[in-house]
Formats: sequence, C-alpha cells, structure tokens
Amino acid sequence: MLERSAWYQSVPAPLREALRKHGRVDALNAGEFLFMRGDAYDGLYCVLEGAMRLGAVCADGRETLLAVISVGHWFGEIALFDRGARTHDAYAVRDCSLFHVPGAALDALLHAEPAYWQVFGLLMTHKLRLAFEAIEEAALLPAPARVARRLLLLADEYGEAAGLSGTAGRPRAINTPQEDLALMLALSRQTVNQILRQFEREGLLALRYGEIEIVDPERLALQGARAGR
Repeated sequence: MLERSAWYQSVPAPLREALRKHGRVDALNAGEFLFMRGDAYDGLYCVLEGAMRLGAVCADGRETLLAVISVGHWFGEIALFDRGARTHDAYAVRDCSLFHVPGAALDALLHAEPAYWQVFGLLMTHKLRLAFEAIEEAALLPAPARVARRLLLLADEYGEAAGLSGTAGRPRAINTPQEDLALMLALSRQTVNQILRQFEREGLLALRYGEIEIVDPERLALQGARAGR
C-alpha cells in the first residue's frame, strides 16, 4: 500500500527503507479519533486501508472538513516542521490501518541526513499548492467546475495534475459521501447532488450508494478546464 503513494515512490531508496524499518502499523475502528486539534506532534502517518477525515468542529457545533484521506496518502507533516500542535482533528471514516513513523525515529533520520528535510518539504509544499488552488477555485469558478475538479483530485494520487490535462485509464471509484463533498467545497448537499445527477445524465460518472464512479475522466476534466479559461 505504501507503493501507491507518489511521494513515497519519489523519495531516495535509503529513506524509503528507513521509513519501512522504523514504521509500525496501527489500527483504528470507524469513528475513532487518531488525534484532535491541539494535540502534540507524534509523527507521520500514511493510510494503508480505509479512509481518514481531517477537519474541526466549531464552538457552535458546525463542522469544517479539510479532506478525506484515502489509501496511499501521508499526513501529519506540518507539525514535523514547526513542532506545533495538530491543526485539525483526524478520525477514521471507516475501519483503518495506518502506517505510523514515530517522531523520535524521524528526528534521528533527519539528524543523520539533513538533506531529507527537502524530501519532507516537498510533501508539504505539494499540499500547499493544492490548498492555494482550492482557494482560487472557490473564489472564481462556478459550482459545477469546482465539483468536477474536486472529484478528479480525490480520484488521483494527491491530485497529481488534478486530471485537468487529460486523464486516461480505467474508471475510478470514490468512496466519499456527497455530504463530505459538499463540506469540502462549501456548497449545499442539494447543490452537489444536482450537479452530480447532471454529470451522470451526461455519462461522466455513475452514482451508487456511498460511491461515485468516474466513467469518463477526460470529459469530466473538460468541465473544469473549460470553466477555468
């Protein structure tokens, strides 16, 4: 499952081996918290099975959803750099297996080989670029384009190219509920459902219980690319 991570595949072989050596597999039940906003840094994680939800609950009970993290995705690197508290809650959407590299092991690796800081920096800056893109899209793009782009982002490994330059290959299934998709995009669930139904009528995707299957990623990509010009 680690090999499904584009970032992990890109790191130097000695670092890959060191991460595998020092990491361990942890299990979480559906709904169980891994950490909460304000908790202390305890290392880096990668999802091996299931899905994790990153977000926070406001004082008035409203939830903000940052991301739903699926297999092959790493998270927790912000605190690796600043040693500050966790910025969001992280809990299991369903039963999960996580690969956990403890903070002490990472400290030892980085002390022995300071050049590895750049490798972890690339993991963080890639996500930062995606965050900037999401902010720009929310301000400038109509809702259908935002939905199309987010679906492709969820389907691809860390949204590589976001599918917007033309995505080939077999259909992709996304196990993200429509409620979560709406929260990510700051849209109503009704609006998201209407857009997804329209995409389904156009043959771009297929809707099933708890699953969205991208049937025609190239045409779905055009929905976002056309609105972005």
